Amino acid sequence: VDKDTMKIGGDLAGVEQMQIDGSVQFDGVGGLSDHISSLKEMVIFPLLYPEIFERLKIEPPRGCLFYGPPGTGKTLLARALANECSQGHMRVSFFMRKGAECLSKWIGESERQLRLLFEQAYQMRPSIIFFDEIDALAPVRSEKQDQIHNSVVGTLLALMDGLASRGEVVVIGATNRLDSIDPALRRPGRFEREFRFSLPNKEARKEIFKIHTRDWNPKPSDNLLEELAEECVGYCGADIKALCAETGLCALRHRYPQLYESRERLQINMDSIKIKAKDFSMAMQKTVPASRRVVPSSGRALSAILKPLLENTLERILKTLQRVFPHAELALKKDQHPFNKPLFSLNPILGNYVIDSDEESSSISEEKLTHKAPGRKKAEFHTFSRYICPCYGSVFKMAENPRDQPTSYRPRFLLIEEPGSGQASDLAAAVIHSLEKFPIYTLDTPTLFASTSPDETCVQLMQEAQRSAPSIIYVPQIPSWWETVGPTLRSVFTTLLQSIPRFTPVLLLATSNVQLGDLPEEVKALFNNEYEEVFRIPRPTLAERRHFFEDLVMKQAAQPPALKNST
Repeated sequence: VDKDTMKIGGDLAGVEQMQIDGSVQFDGVGGLSDHISSLKEMVIFPLLYPEIFERLKIEPPRGCLFYGPPGTGKTLLARALANECSQGHMRVSFFMRKGAECLSKWIGESERQLRLLFEQAYQMRPSIIFFDEIDALAPVRSEKQDQIHNSVVGTLLALMDGLASRGEVVVIGATNRLDSIDPALRRPGRFEREFRFSLPNKEARKEIFKIHTRDWNPKPSDNLLEELAEECVGYCGADIKALCAETGLCALRHRYPQLYESRERLQINMDSIKIKAKDFSMAMQKTVPASRRVVPSSGRALSAILKPLLENTLERILKTLQRVFPHAELALKKDQHPFNKPLFSLNPILGNYVIDSDEESSSISEEKLTHKAPGRKKAEFHTFSRYICPCYGSVFKMAENPRDQPTSYRPRFLLIEEPGSGQASDLAAAVIHSLEKFPIYTLDTPTLFASTSPDETCVQLMQEAQRSAPSIIYVPQIPSWWETVGPTLRSVFTTLLQSIPRFTPVLLLATSNVQLGDLPEEVKALFNNEYEEVFRIPRPTLAERRHFFEDLVMKQAAQPPALKNST
C-alpha cells in the first residue's frame, strides 16, 4: 500500500476526504427515524460502545444500500451521518464519490482509483465511503456489458468483501434503480442492509414542514401545517423544501412588488414580511412535485364538491377493505407513526418478532429445570411460529397476534361501478390516498406501453411490489386493460400474481365499469365474491344528493363573493 501511494504521489488528491456542510444533523432529517436508528447501530455504536460487540463476538454491519425515488433524502441522510460522527471526541472521515467519477478512459485506471480510495479510507479509519448513483459504477454484469465494466464491478466486490478485511470502513451506496445493481453486491458482507426511501406520508410531511419552517418568525400554526401535509400528497422532501422557499418568495412579492421594477437597492423592513396561508396556496400552484413530472400520482383525496356524494361510500369501502386487507387498519390509524412502529421487523428497533419481555424468555445458556415450582405452569409457545427472514436469513419466533401482526391471505379488492357513473376512479384514488403509507404500483396501459418491453415493466413493478410489502398493485379499469394487453402479458401477469406467497401483504386493487358476470373468466377467477373481495358502488342516496345541492346552491351560489381589499 505504501509503495503504491509513493508511486502515484499527487493522485491522492482525488481521494481526499470531503468537507461537507456541518449544519445538517439527524434532527434536520424528517420521517426517517427507523433508518437513523439502524445507521447508529452500524456506525456510532461501534465507536461509543465497542465492548458490546467484543462481548458478543460479533462484527457490526459494514455496508448499507439506500434506494428509492429521487428527492427522498438518501444523500441528505449520508451527510447527516457524517456530521453526527464528527462531534465531540469522535472523528470519522467521510469520502463521497459519484458513480461516474470513478470511471476513466484508461484501461485499469478505474480499478486503481477504487483501490486507492479504499486504501486511503483504511488509513484514516474509522471512515465512511459514500457512493452516490452506484448503479453507474456497478451495473449488472452480463454478456452485453464490455469487459472493462465487468472488471470494475469485480474490483469493487473484492474490495468490499475480499480476502483482506477492510476494518472500520463503512460503505454506503445510493441509487434510484435497485434492479440495475449487480446482485453480488446485495448480500451480507457487502451491502448487508437495504433501506427503502419511499415518498413521505402525512405525518412525515408534517415533520418535514416543521423542520423547514422552524426558523421562521412567526412560525406557521400547527393547524396550517396539518392542512399542508394533507394537501401535499406525492411531495418528496426536496419538493417540500422547494415549496417553503417559493412561499417565502410569494410573500416577498406581495409586500414589496417594487423590488422587481427597481434597479437600485431599496431599504426594506424584514419584520413587515408576513407569510400567510395564501402564500402557500400560490406556491403550490407553481410547484410541480418530482413524482408527478413523469407519471401523475394515482392517489388524491375527495374534492370538496364530491365529498357530500361519496364520503359515506368511501367509509364503507375502507371498512370492507380492512376485513379483506387487515394491514389497512394499521395504515388508517391516526396516532401510529409508520417509521416508529414498522409492520415487519426483527428487534425492538426493527420490530416485534422477538420476545421483548425478559421475564417471559430465558437465556440460551440456562439448563433445563428439573424441579418445578408449585403452582407454576410450564411456559407454552403455541402462539409463536417459525419465520425465515429473507434479508437476514435467520429463523425467528413470530407472534401470531392478529392485532399486533395482521395476516392477509391473498388480498384482492375489486370496485365495480355502474356504466357511465364515473365514481370508481374517484373512490379508488381516495382509497389510495388513505393508504398512502404503503407504496403504490400502478399497472395501467400508459405505464406498461411507455417502454419498449411491457412484459419487462410488468415483471419489474410486481417484483418491486413483493419486495416492498406491504404494498398495493393498482389496475384501473381492468376489463379494458385485459382486452388491450396481449395474451403474453396476461400470462405474465397471472403467473406473477400466483407466484406471490399467499400470506404476503400485497393488495391487488382494481376497478371495473362492467358487472361481475360480464367480466372475462380469467378476471373473475382473481376475485372471490363470497369473501367480500368485490364491492359494488351504489348510487348516491336522496340525502346525499340533497346535501350536495344544498351546499352548491344555498352556500356557494346564493352568497355573494367576498370583496377584495384594495392594496
